Formats: sequence, structure tokens, C-alpha cells
Amino acid sequence: MIGAAIVQGANNQPQQRNAQPQRTATRAASPERTANIEVQTALNHFAFPVGNPDGVIGPRSRAAISEYQALLAFPVTGRLTEMERQILLSAHQRSLMGGPEVVKIVTTDPLGQRGLLVAQRNLLLGTGTTQVAGNGYGGLPPVIAAAVDEVARNSGLEPLQLVQRAGFIQLADMNADGRSDYLLDTSVTGSGFWCTGEACAVRVFVSTPDGFQRNDFQVVDPTPASFQCLGSSCRLDETVMASAVAAAPAPLPTPEPQAEENGTVMVGAEPSPALPSFAAAIEVPVVTYADHCQAVSQAVTQRGGVLQAAAVLEQPAQALGEQFCRVAEAAREDGAALMTQVQGYSAAQIAEQCRSFAAALEAQIALVDNEGRDNALSGVQGWLANAGMPKDQLTSTARICLSVGYAENEARMALGSALVLAGTGNMIYAELVGHHLVSGIGIAPNPERALEWFAGADAAVQAGQTPVFLAQEPDRMQWVNRAAAAVAGRAAAPPLLPLAPATVPASAASSP
Repeated sequence: MIGAAIVQGANNQPQQRNAQPQRTATRAASPERTANIEVQTALNHFAFPVGNPDGVIGPRSRAAISEYQALLAFPVTGRLTEMERQILLSAHQRSLMGGPEVVKIVTTDPLGQRGLLVAQRNLLLGTGTTQVAGNGYGGLPPVIAAAVDEVARNSGLEPLQLVQRAGFIQLADMNADGRSDYLLDTSVTGSGFWCTGEACAVRVFVSTPDGFQRNDFQVVDPTPASFQCLGSSCRLDETVMASAVAAAPAPLPTPEPQAEENGTVMVGAEPSPALPSFAAAIEVPVVTYADHCQAVSQAVTQRGGVLQAAAVLEQPAQALGEQFCRVAEAAREDGAALMTQVQGYSAAQIAEQCRSFAAALEAQIALVDNEGRDNALSGVQGWLANAGMPKDQLTSTARICLSVGYAENEARMALGSALVLAGTGNMIYAELVGHHLVSGIGIAPNPERALEWFAGADAAVQAGQTPVFLAQEPDRMQWVNRAAAAVAGRAAAPPLLPLAPATVPASAASSP
């Protein structure tokens, strides 16, 4: 019996020794296990399922981590870096705390709850390269996007129009923490709501470990160098304040005493304080075609498609922007196909020739800025009649240079080419002139004058001209007119205007 017990004990001991390490292998140390449970709970919250959070990072947890890393464009390793862990946990806490920004992101972003992860990544990294949930303004962090909304709302502008204006958003690392800070200068809105007689509201958002801290100022012509920032606080640099005072105009001179007819000396009344004007020092914002269409494209991606006719009057500026970029891209493709038939010229040589073509049209382009549609067309038709080129050559050249203008981001070239095409009787191209006037690309914005050009393009369609662009959408010009009327502040589109007669000769002496 004793021998049997000894043998039995010997047989059991290896099993006990093997069992003990197995139990300890599945149990992490207490602090690590707690941290793992936090990660697993957050992953489950954002629909990366790991099952019951048990503190053990096994195959299922690593698969969930890999999916999370792929969403945020991090290297897919299945193992969290400290930065990735902080983004995940801080987004989870932010979701639990709630608030207006969280509600806005969750309810408007196509990713839903996961949109918070994208937003939190951009907040912590200070980057705007990837679109942030809840806005279509090119990847602004939510707190900055909310400020854009507020400024736009009180300036009578749409947010997309505002972010495209040069100088409105300026980025720099102002508090030297390695992350981007944001400066919003409201002077470019042209709204008295944000400006006094001497200065305009400026908001500086400096990055902090918890997001961004806003600092408000009233200054003129600011740049990031105008401020000294430490941590979450900023102050205006004293040298900038001194230079602003020096730039103020001198007060009006006191009138000399004058004698009335009865010999009584009257001293002039106290002059009113001089009203400073910094208009001459404010740089006119320049909107490029490429920047405009990039912002429009981001909004389309955020929404999941272009605006349909039923939604045009809700967002008329965005609707026109979408149509402009679609039509311009079609024009670029049309001219690029035609360019392949040009023999003996490289693409660079063609572009240089088109620059000369655009330069020769500057006086005619100025007519679009200063005259009504019919006067501008009359002027360009006079230029075409003396160009010494057959009509078909002028048309082909303009189609190629229209394509080059959009491809090279040279708006004046594209605008001049569209004007030439409209002047040759192809009034379908008047739509592009209207888009340039609405958006202010290559020309001063004038939505009211744009209505004539849109109406001319619509009239051309009604008269039977074959649509050059998007021919599969025959009713498109009708609601383009409605959107343009809304942007110009009219309740309805203007009546169709008659087409100006084309007077370009069908043939002429050819010249290089």
C-alpha cells in the first residue's frame, strides 16, 4: 500500500508541476491586466469586438487592434504603441462624457462612433491631413470647425467659402509643443459683425494635452508671429501692438481761427476723431481653382455624393461648386483628348502657347469684370474677327487652352478660353464664365453678374445647342440657374436673356 502510494504520488507530481505554470501563464500582473481590460473595453465600445474583457490580449484582441490600426492608417501590427493606446482610451472617455461636439461627430460622421477615433487622432497629433468627423472643411479638428461655423453664420457666408479665403486660417506651432496651432482672422469675411473701426476679431487655438485652448484678440493683419504663446495661453507681441499704433492715420488738423464779418473770431469746432482704415493693408484673398475643387470634393466625400436637385436651395453655393468642378473636369478631358492630335509640340510648349493666348485676351477678360454679358461678348467677338484665324482653329485652340488652364491651375487662361468659345457662338461655355464669377476664381466675385452668363447657357440649351458637358443630365442648367439665383440673393432665377449673335467669320486667312 505504501509503495503504491509512492508510485501514485510520483505519477501525480509532474501533472501538478505542469498545471501550475499553465494557470499563471493566463494571468497577467495586476496593473497590466487592468490596462488590458481598459483597452478591451474601449475596443468593444467602438465595435472592434474582443468578447468579454478579461485582461488577456489573445488572438481575438489582436485582430480587433489590427482593425483599429487600419482605420486610423497606423501600421497594422496587432500590438498598440503608447500613442495608439492613448488615442483609443481618450476617445473612449470622450464618448462616455458626451457633449455637443461628441453628438455632432457621432450623428453626422459616416463612421458614427468610430468618427471620434479619427477626431481624437487629429487632435492629439495636431494634423489636418485626414478629414475629421463632423465637418467637410479639409480636416479641421472639431473645435476649429465649430469656430468656422460660428464665423460663417455671422458673416453671411457658407463655411466652405470661408475656409477657402486666403489668410482666414493660418497654421503654425505657436507654443512650441510640436503640434499645429490655428489662427482664425475674421478680417477676410468683410463683415462688420467681427470688426470694429480699428481691428477685427482674431481667435488663436493653441494645442494642449486635452485638445485646444482658445485665446481671443482684437488686432489688425495678424500672423502667427504676432503672438507669444506659452502652454495654453497667448498674448499679443508688444512690438506688433506698437507697429499697429504707428500705422494708424494722423488725426485731422485743427481748423485755424476764422473771423466772421462782424470781426468776431470763431474757433473751429473740435474735429471728430480720425477713423483709422486698414483696408489698404489687408491682402485681397485669392482663391485658386485647385483649392476650390479640393474643398468641394471633401464635402462631397463627407456627404457620400453630389447634391441632388431637391437639395440645391439648401446649399446653393456648394451645389454650384460641385457643378463647376464637374464641368471644368469635363472640359479638361475634352481638351486633353484634342491635344493628342497636335503634332510637333510638347505639352510644355502647348502650355506656353496658351499663356500667350491668355495674355492676348486680358482686355476681353476685363470686360467680364466690368461689363454686362452682352457687352463682354460683343468685345470678344470684335477681337475674334481680327484674330486672322478661321473659326474652327479658334475653337480648337480655345478648347485646348481651356483644358490647360484647369490642368495648370491658371484660372485666367481658363476663363479667357471659355469666353472665346462663348464668343464663337458656343454659348454652352457661358456656364463656365458664370462659375468663375460666382466663385471669384480668376476674377472678382460677382454672383449677380454671373446670372446673365448662366441664363445664356440655359438659353443655348433651350435653343437646341448640344450640351458640351454632362449631356446625360438635360435638366441640369435649370437648377444651376436656381442655385445661382439663391447665391445672388434672388428668390427665383432671372428670365432667360437672348443670345448675342456670333459675328466671327467662318474662315479667314490662317496665321501661326
